[in-house]
Amino acid sequence: MSDTNTSAHTQARRPAISFEFFPPKTEEMEQNLWGVINRLAPLSPDFVSVTYGAGGSTRERTHSTIKRILEETSLTPAAHLTCDDATRADIDDVVDRYHEVGVRHIVALRGDPSGGIGTTYRAHPNGYQNSADLVASIKRRHPDMEVTVSAYPEKHPESTTLDADIDVLKAKVDAGADRAITQFFFDNDLYFRYLDRVRAAGITIPVVPGILPVQNFKLAKNFATRAGATVPDWLACKFEGLGEDAETRKLVAATVAAGQVQKLAKHGVENFHFYTMNRADLVFAISHILGI
Repeated sequence: MSDTNTSAHTQARRPAISFEFFPPKTEEMEQNLWGVINRLAPLSPDFVSVTYGAGGSTRERTHSTIKRILEETSLTPAAHLTCDDATRADIDDVVDRYHEVGVRHIVALRGDPSGGIGTTYRAHPNGYQNSADLVASIKRRHPDMEVTVSAYPEKHPESTTLDADIDVLKAKVDAGADRAITQFFFDNDLYFRYLDRVRAAGITIPVVPGILPVQNFKLAKNFATRAGATVPDWLACKFEGLGEDAETRKLVAATVAAGQVQKLAKHGVENFHFYTMNRADLVFAISHILGI
């Protein structure tokens, strides 16, 4: 096979990737984020998403980051949007503002309980009651907007059963969702078993695996606990004794995450969403290993 044909074959099999960032809280964090964005931009992701926290100042930082991505890069931004602690009118205004500046992709989420993880979620009395309602509204107001939603291979922490959780996903799809991105997981079998059940429920949209490269094991374990995600014993063993050894931790993290995505790709997965934690090194290395 000629070099030209080899290149064409490799290009044809190039996975589709996307990256998630969170808006910076300080000037130093902003400088770091833009260093990360500039480092990852040449990988040509399908889109980059920016998270959306509770509170006005956090939400304004999301708007500012999205606007700058549109103005200063060739990247396609997807804006996170939640329906907690806001009226329908306020949320509709946010969606309209995004549409006006050129955003055509929303990641629509319910949001966390106002009392924090573990407390009961209560929708705003004048707000959208759940993410399916939010999806339907976005599609109704702006049919040209793409809408991505969340999915949970180990079920959402508040769901009673996995079947009930899949029913929630189906409601979001019926409302117009175009794609789902999963909560991060470390055991690929969880994803494949979940995908089988999702397809059996008649859900046909792409369900993209969310990948979390473990920059800091203790932090990742805390994230997993709050999200209801399992941390396998074998993963804990990989990082045991490396608390003060940052360089070795980075090598182990790259090896673990690269192994995970390679195995997913081997079984036909063609799309990956990376939770970057606003760091570029591991994500860049893993993307390179994927052939990007």
